[in-house]
Amino acid sequence: MDNVPIIPAPLTPIQAHTMALSQGSGRLRGFSVRGFSMKICTTRVWPLLVLVMAVGVGRTEAHDATRPQVIAHRGASGYLPEHTLGGYELAIKMGADFIEPDLQISKDGALLAIHDDTLQRTTNVTSLFAQRNGGYKVADFTLAEIKTLTVLPTGTGKTSYPGFTPTAADAFKVPTFQEVVGFAQAQSASTRRPVGLYPEAKQADPVMEDSILKTLAQNSYGPQSKVFIQSFSDATLRSMRAKQVAQDSKIPLVQLGVAVTGKDGVASVGVMAGGAVKVLSMEDVASFSEGIGLRINNTTYPVTKDYITQAHAAGLKVHGWTFAQADATLAAAEYRKYLDMGMDGMFANYPDLGVAARNNFVQGK
Repeated sequence: MDNVPIIPAPLTPIQAHTMALSQGSGRLRGFSVRGFSMKICTTRVWPLLVLVMAVGVGRTEAHDATRPQVIAHRGASGYLPEHTLGGYELAIKMGADFIEPDLQISKDGALLAIHDDTLQRTTNVTSLFAQRNGGYKVADFTLAEIKTLTVLPTGTGKTSYPGFTPTAADAFKVPTFQEVVGFAQAQSASTRRPVGLYPEAKQADPVMEDSILKTLAQNSYGPQSKVFIQSFSDATLRSMRAKQVAQDSKIPLVQLGVAVTGKDGVASVGVMAGGAVKVLSMEDVASFSEGIGLRINNTTYPVTKDYITQAHAAGLKVHGWTFAQADATLAAAEYRKYLDMGMDGMFANYPDLGVAARNNFVQGK
């Protein structure tokens, strides 16, 4: 079981009764469970019994890391406003394995879940504030100011989804990373399955690196937890890995980029750097990360079965971005194409379509 913190559920009557036994003396006491009667010596047996009962209280479904993972790209971004608790919750209800918060930093140092380094594309900031320094950069607004904004739907997204009512009070506000983490933990408890986190460091910034690692550590996430940290910057990931080694907590890292295959057939990772593509060997990437996130449907840098095989041989998982096909039939074909190649995870705008395709693949349909 992954080391995702679990919020215990309320005690059932039998669990409460068992706990009450612990307050008694060492006398023999009788009780029954579903018609089965027995007597126990509470002095010696109750601690073990309480432990057994307690294990069931917060138990969640085990995470199967061997099957392809569905990563909710910015939440259920094809259906609801991106990077919102409402969007994340819908993705979780649709069966996504991970939710993905892109991260930016506010003027006063708060780590926020928002993709762009500006506010105007996804929020109503222009109706509430004048420009600052010629624009609406996240870094020019405080957390309190950003919390007054409403996140708006983009692309095919809407303000609601049929049959779904978000449980979060501020379902369509810009959440902090801590709020996303806490929400994922609460959802892990209520759904009885671990909800993974897949944050992206959007800025090559030591402050952001430290904030991400600190937030995860404070919430008891470690190397065995259901977490990946991603970035397009190899410098950021190399720096984070050095910090992780010093902290003895190597949460898996994922290098984002494109699939580069040389004329000799050797697979490498192309990293975007100042408008150009910097090529890193698989061995180099594997020295500081556990996976690669590759752009799909790229004719210049195509992902192939042989490429994925070479990545796996280097010890790297392969995740693809972005599966954005809204048509169910076309989406199924696209997912199957990459699943048949051996892809380990898919960033999905429509998580339900990704989950359906993954499940059909696993079931051999």
